[in-house]
Amino acid sequence: MKSLLRALALFCLLQAGTAVAAETNELLVISYHDVRDDVALKGDVDSYAIGTQNFAAHLDWLSAQGYHPVSLQQVIDASEGRKPLPDKPVLLTFDDGLRSLYTHVFPLLRAYRFPALAAVITGWVDLPQGRTVDFGPRPYTHDDFVTWAQLREMQDSGLVEIASHTDDLHHGVLSNPQGNQTPAVITRIYDPARQTYESEAAYRERLRADLARSSDKIALHLGRKPRAIVWPYAAYNREANDIADQLGMRVTFDLEGRNTKLSGDLHGLARLLMVDNPTVADLAYDLRHKMELDSVRALQVDLDAVYDSDPAQQARNIDVLIERVKQIGPSHVFLQAFADPDGNGSADALYFPNRFLPMRADLFNRVAWQLHTRAEVVVYAWLPVLGYELPDAAQRNALAIAGAQGHEIFRLDFTKPETRKLIAGIYEDLAVNSYFEGLLFHDDAFLREGELPSLAPASRTGALIDFTLELKAAAEKWRPKLKTVRNLYANTVLDPASEAWFAQRLDAFNRAYDYTALMAMPWMENSRRPRHWMQTLTAEVKRHDPEFVKTMFELQTVDWRNGKPIPGDVLKRQTRELQAAGVRHLAWYPYDFIADSPSVEVAREAISARNFPYIAK
Repeated sequence: MKSLLRALALFCLLQAGTAVAAETNELLVISYHDVRDDVALKGDVDSYAIGTQNFAAHLDWLSAQGYHPVSLQQVIDASEGRKPLPDKPVLLTFDDGLRSLYTHVFPLLRAYRFPALAAVITGWVDLPQGRTVDFGPRPYTHDDFVTWAQLREMQDSGLVEIASHTDDLHHGVLSNPQGNQTPAVITRIYDPARQTYESEAAYRERLRADLARSSDKIALHLGRKPRAIVWPYAAYNREANDIADQLGMRVTFDLEGRNTKLSGDLHGLARLLMVDNPTVADLAYDLRHKMELDSVRALQVDLDAVYDSDPAQQARNIDVLIERVKQIGPSHVFLQAFADPDGNGSADALYFPNRFLPMRADLFNRVAWQLHTRAEVVVYAWLPVLGYELPDAAQRNALAIAGAQGHEIFRLDFTKPETRKLIAGIYEDLAVNSYFEGLLFHDDAFLREGELPSLAPASRTGALIDFTLELKAAAEKWRPKLKTVRNLYANTVLDPASEAWFAQRLDAFNRAYDYTALMAMPWMENSRRPRHWMQTLTAEVKRHDPEFVKTMFELQTVDWRNGKPIPGDVLKRQTRELQAAGVRHLAWYPYDFIADSPSVEVAREAISARNFPYIAK
């Protein structure tokens, strides 16, 4: 199906005589790695390699379709208002400094007069004979990397600008007691002998020393310092960007997205990564494909179900989770980052190192990273907004509102500055110590009748929205470009007057967040006609979000009134009917991976992202 779609996309592009143009002043950056003559058509041992013929065809096609190749200098000039970029600008980048940059890429760049940016790992340039680097599918030697003489020749041509890819940070480092390795640029290294994590000061100094070495080596051998850095694995944070800025590298690149609308800030420019030896048809499809219309298929996972006091059993639980998620194939996992063993909805402890609550286990980063690397899903961290059970009684009493309804114990009073600072600190600590790409704000973020009585309902809603965006900003210091999802009670859609006591509203949430996770759970709402209830809810959502671009329907898989799973045929019918009504984004909660409920077979049919019409990134 995907091959057919790509062929159709290419046919449409060729019939129209042009590719889909980027918006004015919007830059397309394409990321390449190795270029070889012998790359397998599909399934090559190096998924980042592209065949020489396919790469040449890319250059030919981009030229024919009216794309204008630009240099880094042109990008800088445009960002500073000196000269705008031409229509459909494209910047080519090449990572890692592999020898094919000189032997295969450079001749083609000269033939087509395409400028490019080459990001080299300076510690690997002119690698000493006899030394190897465990990089990619095999150990690499001196002959696999460019030399300084080759880089100088390419730079002197005026076509290739040399950027840093760090000196020696293109690898993983120990990130937790369980032995996980995560990217060196963003990880506070765990010391097993001392059972401590790298301090913020030591982390900064490690980054500064490496980036300074890289910059100094390029200046020594090529006569000019680099103006740009390409972050290994696209992993970076605000602190890393600040250090690069101070060393003169104020243009930075990641791999989030495809196009960037230029401004004065040239940090984190998006790049389209070329993988699996893409043909011209693949490239045409990728450029026509509207990423913002991709559907979300999410499983919300309780990390409490993974945790076990027996490390061996906990490891088995992780393996079961990863394997079942991989078999199902959702696009996203919303992973619990807090411990709630009593099930009352507030955090007793956290699953990451932090300054405020007990750490039940350093587990979130371990599971999130394995979900990302082994199951190939996007991981969002799921955290409360207000519900934290602070261990210090005096602190708790000073900051808490006593709970008076249902299962709640208490929630922190977010109107107090000291409370806002504390909760923001929790989100910051999560980002310091963990991998994730987005935040799911827990359903505890609502107000009861009588709270903030001096504010009108819309103002109360806005006050909570503003607070959640503060939490996002705190996390983005260490984990940039985070997406956001906010839980919403269905009654606020079915009965708009309920905003007065919930301080929640669908249209306000859809403006503030990337997605609103509407808890479309008829059994939780004690509906006697669940199917009719869902149809009514869908119709009401459509009034606010006609194309269902922002609203995610989060479905329940268990009837909590009796503890029984919702039958698989009912879940499949729900998802089919919602999709038929135009709903794009679906999520399930809970997902009991231990009991395989819903079963892998049901989940694969109902919630997998691998099925048409979803197009995986």
